[in-house]
Amino acid sequence: MRKKKRSVDDDSTLDVPKSKKTKSSGRPTKSSLQDSYPDSVFVQFLKESGVTLTAGSTANEIAADQVIFQKRLQQHLRKHPRFPNIIKEFISALETYIEDPERFRNCLLPCTQVINTLFEKLPEFMLEGVSEDGLNVPRLIINQLKWLDRIVDGKDLSSKLMQMVSVAPVEIQRDIITSLPEILEDSQHGDMAKELLEQCVLPAVLQASQSRMKSKAMSSRVPSCNNGQDSVALVLEVIKSAIRFQKTISEAWLKVSSYNLDGFFCFSFCLQVVDLLVLFILHSTNANHSRRGAERVLKVKVRKGLIQENLLQKTFKGHAQVMRGYFPSILALAQGLLRSPDCFVVPFGGHMYKQAFTAFDSYCQQEVVGSLVTHACSGVSGEVDVALELLCELVSQKPAEMSQFTVFVKGILDYMDNLTSQQIRRLFHLLSCLAFGQEQHGGHIQDDMHIVIRKQLSSTVPKYKRIGIIGAVMMVGSMGACRNKPDGSQGGTLPKETHRQVMALLELVRSCSESSPEAAALYYDELANLLQTCKLDPLVQAWIGKSVLEDFQEDFIVDLGPDLSGPFVFPASVMHNLDEDESQGGIAINLLPLMTQDQRVSPLCLSSFFRLLRLCEEVQHQGDLEEIDALLGCPLILTDMEVVEKVESLSKAEREFLCSLLFYTINWFRETVNAFCKQNDPEMKMKVVTRIQNITYLQSLLQTCLAATPGYTPPQANFDGESAEGMIPSSSSALPKKGKKGKSVGDIGKLICAIDRVSPSLFDHPEKENEKEKEKDAKSGVSLSSYGPFFRELDVEALSVLQCGLLSRTLLDTELHSKLREEVQLGPAELLFLLEDMWRKLDFSLASAPAKKAPFLKSKTDKAVGFAHLQQKNAKEFATCCIELLPTLCTHLENCHNHFQTLLSEHQGVVDAPGVDVKEQQLMCSAYQLLLQVLHTTFSWAGFSGLEHRALLKSALGVLAGRLKEDETDLTLDQLSRHAFEYLQNFQSTVPSLNTALCLTQLLIVLSQYGGSNHRTYREQITSLARRFLCQEWVTASGEKERGNKYNDALQTLLSIYLEHTDDVLKAVEEIAGEGVPELLNAAKDANSRSWPTLNRQTFLVYYKSMMAELERAVRKIPSSKQTDNQEVQSEKLLTWNLAVRDFHILINLVKMFDSRPVLTVCLKYGRLFLESFLKLGMPLLDYSFKKHKEDVQSLLKTIQLSTRQLHHMCGHSKIRQDTGLTNHVPALKKNLEQFVYRVKAMLTLNHCQEAFWLGNLKNRDLKGEEILSQKSQAVDEEEEESSQVQSEEEV
Repeated sequence: MRKKKRSVDDDSTLDVPKSKKTKSSGRPTKSSLQDSYPDSVFVQFLKESGVTLTAGSTANEIAADQVIFQKRLQQHLRKHPRFPNIIKEFISALETYIEDPERFRNCLLPCTQVINTLFEKLPEFMLEGVSEDGLNVPRLIINQLKWLDRIVDGKDLSSKLMQMVSVAPVEIQRDIITSLPEILEDSQHGDMAKELLEQCVLPAVLQASQSRMKSKAMSSRVPSCNNGQDSVALVLEVIKSAIRFQKTISEAWLKVSSYNLDGFFCFSFCLQVVDLLVLFILHSTNANHSRRGAERVLKVKVRKGLIQENLLQKTFKGHAQVMRGYFPSILALAQGLLRSPDCFVVPFGGHMYKQAFTAFDSYCQQEVVGSLVTHACSGVSGEVDVALELLCELVSQKPAEMSQFTVFVKGILDYMDNLTSQQIRRLFHLLSCLAFGQEQHGGHIQDDMHIVIRKQLSSTVPKYKRIGIIGAVMMVGSMGACRNKPDGSQGGTLPKETHRQVMALLELVRSCSESSPEAAALYYDELANLLQTCKLDPLVQAWIGKSVLEDFQEDFIVDLGPDLSGPFVFPASVMHNLDEDESQGGIAINLLPLMTQDQRVSPLCLSSFFRLLRLCEEVQHQGDLEEIDALLGCPLILTDMEVVEKVESLSKAEREFLCSLLFYTINWFRETVNAFCKQNDPEMKMKVVTRIQNITYLQSLLQTCLAATPGYTPPQANFDGESAEGMIPSSSSALPKKGKKGKSVGDIGKLICAIDRVSPSLFDHPEKENEKEKEKDAKSGVSLSSYGPFFRELDVEALSVLQCGLLSRTLLDTELHSKLREEVQLGPAELLFLLEDMWRKLDFSLASAPAKKAPFLKSKTDKAVGFAHLQQKNAKEFATCCIELLPTLCTHLENCHNHFQTLLSEHQGVVDAPGVDVKEQQLMCSAYQLLLQVLHTTFSWAGFSGLEHRALLKSALGVLAGRLKEDETDLTLDQLSRHAFEYLQNFQSTVPSLNTALCLTQLLIVLSQYGGSNHRTYREQITSLARRFLCQEWVTASGEKERGNKYNDALQTLLSIYLEHTDDVLKAVEEIAGEGVPELLNAAKDANSRSWPTLNRQTFLVYYKSMMAELERAVRKIPSSKQTDNQEVQSEKLLTWNLAVRDFHILINLVKMFDSRPVLTVCLKYGRLFLESFLKLGMPLLDYSFKKHKEDVQSLLKTIQLSTRQLHHMCGHSKIRQDTGLTNHVPALKKNLEQFVYRVKAMLTLNHCQEAFWLGNLKNRDLKGEEILSQKSQAVDEEEEESSQVQSEEEV
């Protein structure tokens, strides 16, 4: 019987019957072959052990089991008289025997010495390939190494294998590498992997050997560049096999990859490529833990900037062939990153999509496009934005490839109902580029696009007509884009047919939008945006400009004359003329007549039409607006604004008409500021600042009118969103709403006060504060912040007006002599107006993150309304614009600082001294706060955390640092952040309000995060600053103490910052609760605590809630105890818990003096959480510490027992009052109280001191300690409670 021969070690033996014969093949028989070596030790021992050697290509035969063969050969060798020298003779005879290639094929018996011989033979057959009989000798040698039972010197074996890999051809490299896991021991896999990675990622030696191989074997047609790819593929295949079949290896990879290094192996930057490749391998395995682990590691490394776009690009570019095998994992990871709520990792998912589309074949490109289309149809706003942006990039970079998948992209049209206006613009831009681009790769969908556009334009539903207008204008942008001038064109760059189609499409949109003012205004706005972002064909541009100028003059401009009479609602009057010398024969905007008379032109289109006109002039005259500069200073036909003073006496229709007139006027001025803000002429700048003054004045009038006109709907100003119905501010913003709910809460509060016999004046209830605040707001007017969507958007360029200082011009008389000098500068109101707009833009662009998921109920208002122009810039572009304005903002900040410093010095530190302009103080205070908010939002931008924006961050910090250290350059990020921190610290002495103080503190916290080496110093300075603000009494310019909901919110945030940053939270809580509160109790009714002036009876709830929350958070951070802790560690933890329990006891007892419903709610909530932490973290410590620190443990338990008893009284109080707001906390709290009792008993039992524990009946009492009488009549079992009592040491 013939068996498969297996390679063995140096102790192997064989045994074969002598009668066994080989097949007849015309070659010497076995017996003749063995007889030719009668004295050979090798042949003799094999024959006696059971192996028959054959000649030719016939395999040797074994007649015994391998184990028996090994035993026989071992016995022959060891029992031989010349042992151990016989082994050398055996090896020598083997070497002689295998000199013949024919015999060598049939005799591969490896052992320690044999392996060395085989390695010497391997190079002889390395380049011969497969022989005529189909045998591959090198592969046979390598296969024998897989079956070694024992390896004597593993390091030597691995070294020889690596030597073979370094010089072998690709085929033999593949065989060696794939066999390594079966040849080497597990302990050698890690070292071998490092060596292989070095050789495969930096394959200089491999390339040299491959060049030699190529010169010797010209028959091989594989390019040398693919050999490196093959080597990497082999290494990754081995790693993949090990990860798939050995869980410990995958866990080890994930563990190593979790380290905060620049790669798995930090000795070479190039290994980051392998770092990424191994992540794809981990994700490609079927194990869920490996997939999730790979996703988690990738997100962490991307977030920390350790894996960036250039590394991804390098990996795809250098190893595209290898990466193709892991495409499913790449696609899945890209999908997960793009859907992530973390805005740091979303762009990297987009990079993965782009690289996969660029590097892989058409099948993968189809999958990429299909996945992006799925994202675009998901309905999640952030996900849709990124997907559409990626598709647009791919179309612009790879139009020919993308044209194959036009049908997939066109499918997004079915989901347009869920897209915003900005997303619809991108979608039609994407499809138009494919269908009507210069190369027209997707020309087969042109007819489909025309059909869709005509269908939408002809719809009577405003939403679909809006989609049709946006889509048509985007099509015009693609069809009418300026191109290389073709033959036969008429002065333009477009072919005749294309030019005709563009004109026809523009006429179609115009005719379809004439019937609706909203549609016409949207058409003008969209066309204006197109001119701003796209260079159109000169003929198309000229036609648009000519028609716009003629129509605007005809529809909205009239010549000034003496007769302004007409059937108007209010008497007409020429207002806001900045060109007084041209009052006769000048022009005016015909606003009031347009609103009164039933004409074909609506004032709704005025601002949109002017924006289109302005952009046409800018394009045709390279930014020069001289042709239309008269519109900046020309007056408007309005009415005398004295009518606002008697607005209460007007009818509802008249009040609404007046409000609309003010809205139209303000929006006109906002567009003129947009148009002329970039002009360099000083006179033009003066007029722009004057127009901003007009806006602030008219807004104050509008507030008065809106307060008198509840339920009024303003005219629409932004037309790319839904109708204005969903954006109407509720009437509650104008008048306080008094409903049943408010009364019931007040009644309950009175009832509690009456029963507890506590003076209602002891603690002012927040409900009453809210009512007072609402009434106060109603009297002062309506806030325009809720009417933002009804104002025209200011361009980012309009913020440059902040840079205007003192502007002046000299007026001349009729004889051209200097008559007088006129000066204009930004006042507090104008500064506040621009800062509010800048902060809203920052909050929208830099502070917002991608939506996590689609909301269950759609919001009535679209937050993007009013930011259409801002959305044309990405976050980095807008951040750059803001950083350019930082020097100006610092100047304004210093001016505010100097203003209040001068005020304090002139009035000996009294901010409410007689003679102070209260209104100006309020404006300056608001401007001060907004400046700090703008800086805070700018430096809080998440993009600054990425390495790609590090230079931008340094430039921003450099602006602040330069105000303090002008001469220093080339500073590190740490130094810049420190100087910026010091610069802003100088403003702490003049902050006029608590909200401003909070903004400054939060800004300093953000800056401290960029200073890597001084965290402790920053922490101490922030703690000191927060304490200073808390210990300062805040008074308004009118002399009243600051109060109200906004003040309380700011106070709570500032107090939380102080407690979070202080080194000892427990000491800080004890200081406030143990010193500040007693001072408050001993003070007069309206007085403050002496050491903490911000603590009074109105703010006690704020302090109490913050202290309870921070105390509970602090005890959760106490490390859990272990039995192995030494005595010093146990003593330290026990001391910490003693301090925490003491603070808890003090806070619980404060409820006896301040027993209002909100305080009780806070106490019940955080009391339960504190008990949970004590049971989880504190009780194990008592288990281990009781014997050594018995007195301390007893003291701690007695203290906390007093607190739990008081909590029990609160539960009884809540139940008897039947207040659901309080009783909701009772079940969980009682459960913890019971667990505490039994946990103490278990602790005493564990320490053999159970006699110190006894149970008794705890009576239900109220907050005053009086027994609840209604409980006596009930069964004892229903209301019986258990308590614990730890006896003193003497009793034990």
